[in-house]
Amino acid sequence: MEISLNMYLSVAIAVFVYYLGEIIRRKMPVMQKYCIPSPVIGGVIFAVLALILRSTGLVFLTFDTTLQTVMMMLFFTSVGFTASFKLLKKGGVQVVLFLIICSVLCALQDVVSVGIASGFGLNPLLGLCTGSIPLVGGHGTSGAFGPMLEGIGVTGATAVAIASATFGLVAGSAIGGPLARSLIERHHLEPSNEDANAYGSLDNEDRIAEVPHFVAAISALFVAMGLGSIISGIFTSFGVTLPAYIGSMLAACLIRNFFDGIKKPLPTNEIDISGNVALYLYLTMAMMTLKLWELVDLAVPMLVMLFAQVILIAVFCYFIVFRFMGKSYDAAVMASGCVGFGMGATANAMANMKTVTNKYGPSPRSFFVVPLVGSLFIDFVNSGIITFFVNVFT
Repeated sequence: MEISLNMYLSVAIAVFVYYLGEIIRRKMPVMQKYCIPSPVIGGVIFAVLALILRSTGLVFLTFDTTLQTVMMMLFFTSVGFTASFKLLKKGGVQVVLFLIICSVLCALQDVVSVGIASGFGLNPLLGLCTGSIPLVGGHGTSGAFGPMLEGIGVTGATAVAIASATFGLVAGSAIGGPLARSLIERHHLEPSNEDANAYGSLDNEDRIAEVPHFVAAISALFVAMGLGSIISGIFTSFGVTLPAYIGSMLAACLIRNFFDGIKKPLPTNEIDISGNVALYLYLTMAMMTLKLWELVDLAVPMLVMLFAQVILIAVFCYFIVFRFMGKSYDAAVMASGCVGFGMGATANAMANMKTVTNKYGPSPRSFFVVPLVGSLFIDFVNSGIITFFVNVFT
């Protein structure tokens, strides 16, 4: 029996699945420890149930993912509004240096994944689904690039990317703390006496969110999405393959920096909240519509590629990040943070650094530099690197 769900029912079920994941996350401390998002928990459970129903021939579920695409666009557009050159300048040389280092990491992750995939005789683009798409990009980027790659013939791209992103969350949390501990104790590092007040808040908007601000936020998001569709169309006319959201991110970035230039505020709090709501729904829908049966034949090469990524990031953060960020206590803490968002998410990075600093002492510089790069600027760079590889192998 086949059941087709329209876009409204699809979103309604996604809401139920999200809250199922939220309840399980609250009841299981291990999920909180490794920062596993509620949409991932609920979505995987639903996807497994759908797999069982399909395998037994009882029910074949199909979903209308129209609103999933809209939610994806809203989320990535909200990310574009965070890309303020004023903030980048405020961060100073270390922010720029850390961004360059992390950009090199993204490229290396893709080179390794493409190389191993080719060694197994697989489509190199499928290899990208175990590279910077799921690791630096996380579940959000996986849910965006996966369907795009499937659209150009890469079977199983979404399932591999989502599975790799989940693996990365766990691995990034597991190895970040021990890596920093090794660096600190081997080099006998100690915290500096740097004043935490030297690093102010990135956003001073502490007002209460109100309806007019949300209207302005939603309006800004949709204007950026509209302009973004024009930008994407221009790139497409030149034969460049881009994920749908890139144009909107660029438009949002231009709008943000225009308003910064004329010193007019944008409702960034409300834009961020709107983007997070869209992310939860979009990610839940991406997870619950996974085609898990496509992972069976890819299990062995996928595991090889992922463990190669673990070795890569451990070596890279231990020797490259630590060295180029100054071989100091702050550099060791930043290395643990790089492991966190280099394989999982910025939340993992913050959790890693918090664990290290709770034991060894504060590092205000790290808590400024790492989230500024991990949650704001690296998404732009990573999307560009991924797009380059996609166009090379298409």
